[in-house]
Amino acid sequence: MLADHIVITAEEIRESGQTSLADLLQTKRSIEIKRNGGPGTDTEVYIRGGNGKQTLLLIDGVRSVSSTSGTAMWSAVPLSQIERVEIVMGPLSSLYGADAVGGVIQVFTKKGHGAPQLTFSAGAGSDGEQAYSAGISGSTEGDHRVRYSLNASHEKADGFSVRPARVVNPSTGSVTSYDPDKDGYTKRSLNGQVSWELAQGHEIGAMFLNSYNRADIDNSGIPVFKPYMVNEVDVYSAYSRNRLSDNWISLFQVSRSYTRQQSFSSATPGVNNSKQDNFSWQNDISIGKDLLQVLLERREESVFNTAQALQNRSRNNNSIAFAYQANRGNHQGSASVRYDDSSVYGSKVTGGLGYGYRFDQNWRVNGSVATSFRAPTYNDLYYAYSGNPTYGNPDAKPEKGKNAEIGVHYDNGRTHFSAVYYRNALTDMLAAEPCANGAPGQCTYNVDRALLTGVSLEAGSRFGSYRLFGSLDIQDPRDETTDTLIARRAKYHGTVGFSHTAGAIKSGADIVFSGYRYDQSEHKDRLGGYALLNLHASYDLNDDWQLFGRWNNALDKKYEFARGYQTQGSNVFVGIRYGFK
Repeated sequence: MLADHIVITAEEIRESGQTSLADLLQTKRSIEIKRNGGPGTDTEVYIRGGNGKQTLLLIDGVRSVSSTSGTAMWSAVPLSQIERVEIVMGPLSSLYGADAVGGVIQVFTKKGHGAPQLTFSAGAGSDGEQAYSAGISGSTEGDHRVRYSLNASHEKADGFSVRPARVVNPSTGSVTSYDPDKDGYTKRSLNGQVSWELAQGHEIGAMFLNSYNRADIDNSGIPVFKPYMVNEVDVYSAYSRNRLSDNWISLFQVSRSYTRQQSFSSATPGVNNSKQDNFSWQNDISIGKDLLQVLLERREESVFNTAQALQNRSRNNNSIAFAYQANRGNHQGSASVRYDDSSVYGSKVTGGLGYGYRFDQNWRVNGSVATSFRAPTYNDLYYAYSGNPTYGNPDAKPEKGKNAEIGVHYDNGRTHFSAVYYRNALTDMLAAEPCANGAPGQCTYNVDRALLTGVSLEAGSRFGSYRLFGSLDIQDPRDETTDTLIARRAKYHGTVGFSHTAGAIKSGADIVFSGYRYDQSEHKDRLGGYALLNLHASYDLNDDWQLFGRWNNALDKKYEFARGYQTQGSNVFVGIRYGFK
């Protein structure tokens, strides 16, 4: 694969001891997160300095992004039901369409393999955290194989106070927020998959995921009652994979995804729902050692919001894409092009070219250029915010990106190293400016520019029973309109750690670190850097049962992702699991 990518396996997920997808992603290179409090609160994931709307989330190949906010509901994705995670850095609009500007994160839920297997886990930890999960999976043997999987999980916590201190407006001296009580959350999810091999080379299947997350929130102001927010993610899909000839595989998929958000922060609850129906037909055609891919796709979106301007809006998008991968000895090349035609913002063409050369079994280099775009959300187009109003602009156009990168990679099976340099120029970025029609407040226009440059380094090695690893991102995510760092992005961030295996005992530690950031644009309100020490360990009681534990932020570092929103201090979690090997 020519694109810069990372794969997080099921074993890595288990060994990490994490219960939050965002906390797991934060330990990987090129990724930063922003969260307004604890694990149950709203979260954004940034790749290579891009914003949360420029990161595309796919769950089993299905887009799961709110059509109104433009971001994914990361806090509602259940880590306990994930089999693996694939992270591809860099623009991929020529393959996946809109919003794949900073990168794509693909989550694959658990599937059935082999004899029937039961799994179970339970644990408890700091701040009243409790987590439980159970599942059954397997597959039949012989012809007409059936694979199945069903998993459920429940998690809750009393939480901690996200805003324990009075936040004072430096201009007026008035208290803008104060809510010292604990902010807990409750999550529950259910996921299932089934597939049936009709004949050799012909398979049909279906999956579903339902995830519910209720989290207490602390908004600006001093509340007169306890506000909370409910986020729900639903994903449904069915597919037919057919080998039409020796060199032609067809995959037809129909899917539907919902994102539902209800905010109970005032006397009038806010509702923010979106639905996306997707129809895709992908054809993989082998030509010798080469591969030609042809994709036809249609996406239909609709939203409902309590805001008058967003009630019962809809749009659709038709796409066709071509990709070609060529292999000639030590040389590898790729080319892709995609045409998207939206009923709202018109047509867009994106493309990409890549080249790689393998010097020997261990060393390789690769480079690529690609274009991308982010579609304007319904909020960008139509929404009217209260207070100091910001209005959507029905004439808003997609943001555009042009990326170039080059990387060198080494892997001898025991030691690996990679270094990637990238330069992503973004234009026509949507921003709030004074309304041209003289209306009070601000309107949304395509006026901003940004330049995201950086070097991403990663290395790891095994020494007997020890594994050492580390990553470092040195970046300059710059708002070219103001010539300042983009808010909430650090100049550097990374991870360093080790793991050790001694018989039935596995243990490890990592330090996640980040430089300073600014909470607002134009270098306002500086947020300090941080270094978090995390510890984890497990002990195999036998072939089926395992004890495990983690200790996050062991040194109790005080830090913030967003000004005025506290993060969790030193916290532990211990548990037991069955049947996960």
